[in-house]
Amino acid sequence: MPDAEIEVIRKILEANPRPEGLRERRQRLDALGEQYPLPADVRVEAVDVNGVKAEWTSTKEADPQSVIMYLHGGGYIAGSLKSHRHMAAQAGREARSRTLALDYRLAPEHPFPAAVEDALASYRFLLSQGFSATRIAVAGDSAGGGLAIALLVSLRDAGLPLPACAWCVSPWVDLEGAGASMTGKASVDPMVQQAYLIELAAAYLGGADPRTPLAAPLHADLTRLPPILIQVGSAETLLDDAVRLAGAAGAADVRVRLEVWPDMIHVWHLFYQQVAAGRRALAEAGAFIRSHWP
Repeated sequence: MPDAEIEVIRKILEANPRPEGLRERRQRLDALGEQYPLPADVRVEAVDVNGVKAEWTSTKEADPQSVIMYLHGGGYIAGSLKSHRHMAAQAGREARSRTLALDYRLAPEHPFPAAVEDALASYRFLLSQGFSATRIAVAGDSAGGGLAIALLVSLRDAGLPLPACAWCVSPWVDLEGAGASMTGKASVDPMVQQAYLIELAAAYLGGADPRTPLAAPLHADLTRLPPILIQVGSAETLLDDAVRLAGAAGAADVRVRLEVWPDMIHVWHLFYQQVAAGRRALAEAGAFIRSHWP
């Protein structure tokens, strides 16, 4: 039986199509997130992390020594602290940790590898502040999910201590849009379509090869990465990105858990205040993260 709550969200999105202009696209995604108020007990604190704009969110249950480093989605050209603040804060609540959300640089003004550089600089900031890697989780949705994997690869290659685990929501890891779900799920995905993803990829790559591993981590060497939870909806054009990422990670001997949520659309967690499946997915992610901290 179709999920009635996500059907309401689907109709809202279909009635508010994505605009053409970059500025308007960014405003639309910010407005999508800002419509959901933060619970009164969430504390927000702006911070500069090695030159990257960021913010802490926390609740009274948060362990001050534990942190989720959160990388927002938006196709590398949109998304911000505003668009994902409520979701990042709720993830921290479920994990009983603080959340450090990054406002990493966006394309086309700052193409690849700017976002990867910002994520790496921010992780180094956490280490410099005395956080143990064993109490850090890296997380992200959509483009941020791909960026999370690219960060893990960068950390491993730099010889830096890896975080305890990673959590990826609807990750975008194939910048060529080659997955079968690009067409197979096009009729049921109200948020992301193949042509739009190809446009975003060109803006982000800035002329780089679309198979560059740190831009499209489906093509990266994933060996020796920490445990990964991947959550994706069955009604997503990016379904195959998640499935193939899980397969590549598993083949590289990485402990990986793939969850395909029936009827769910791209990053349904954003709508958790209206959609029970969003609340359940965040709760499961929080439990996964907690299970990997000492």
